[in-house]
Amino acid sequence: MSKTPRLAAVSCATALLFSAPSSIAQDSEVGQPTEAAADWQSFDGIVETGDFGNITSIVVSQAGEIIHESYYDEQPDALRNTRSVTKTITGALVGMAIEDGHIASHKSAVVDYIERNPRYPDPRKNAMTLEDLLTMSGPLECNDSIPYSRGNEERMYLIEDWVGFFLDLPIRGFPAWTPKPEDSPYGRAFAYCTAGVVTLGQAIETATGVPLEDYAQRRLFAPLGIANAKWQFSPLGLAMGGGGLGLTSRSLEKIGRLYADDGLFAGKRVLSSSWVEQSISPKAEVAEQQGVEYGYLWWLRDYSANGESFQAAQMSGNGGNKVIVIPKLRVVAVITKTDFGQREAHRQSEKAFEQHILPLILARQPD
Repeated sequence: MSKTPRLAAVSCATALLFSAPSSIAQDSEVGQPTEAAADWQSFDGIVETGDFGNITSIVVSQAGEIIHESYYDEQPDALRNTRSVTKTITGALVGMAIEDGHIASHKSAVVDYIERNPRYPDPRKNAMTLEDLLTMSGPLECNDSIPYSRGNEERMYLIEDWVGFFLDLPIRGFPAWTPKPEDSPYGRAFAYCTAGVVTLGQAIETATGVPLEDYAQRRLFAPLGIANAKWQFSPLGLAMGGGGLGLTSRSLEKIGRLYADDGLFAGKRVLSSSWVEQSISPKAEVAEQQGVEYGYLWWLRDYSANGESFQAAQMSGNGGNKVIVIPKLRVVAVITKTDFGQREAHRQSEKAFEQHILPLILARQPD
């Protein structure tokens, strides 16, 4: 399969080179393919066999520099629908709204920023915090992993008012065979809930007084040089903070870079370091996945290569879409796929990263 040429930046900011194939990084001094670049090209060959599913693009950066970039569908400018990767972006916007003074705290009650009352009021709903939704551990019965859950996202899409759908859910129950929050690590019982993140988007919109998509463009995308973003919307016109946002692979790398570089982008502060630290620190255990924890809409796990283990935070979306960040190495790896609904899609992406991408990154490290 042929590839779209890699866009290689040169010293003149207005010039672009199109001579190198997308799978070959250029040596910064002589402009010739390096030995490491040949290894990346070999990896591209493995990807094209389909062993890791239908990967459409891979972008890898370290310390703010793109070190590998391939587009297997020949569409470098395509807006990738990476599904629930969007959730992590909504989490960043919550942090920004707090920093800007629009929201008092991550401990603030959700109902303080939602201009409607639940159809079935309950004091526990009134006490539900933004942090409860950021950590997927709120009090309402909502679990996308269980088809018969009252709050399953597929049920939400059949309702006009998605936020109302969430607020009207019953209180979650904990039968004897299910760990209660107080018996769980970090005092939280994890249950993946898209409707809760949609509601976070409404809270941001209400608090800031501007549409969610406009706040995201001004506060996050513009500082990163992201000009093209395609949102999906609820039937009532709320930007879908829980999934489906279309961004290019390069734009996804920029967002990941914020967390690899402690909230800085090109030397400028975009996101507070404290929010970055809180977001990628464990807040709940994902009981169904051994060794996986959850922060503020970030999945947390370790990756190992060359006898060394690295803590990673990742944005994750249906189909095996990933933005993997290893802060220790200042590494960001974007993997976009279209294997929607496939059981092995996530495992394939993580395997590709751990067995191939991470070792190639480590091969670049100085002795």
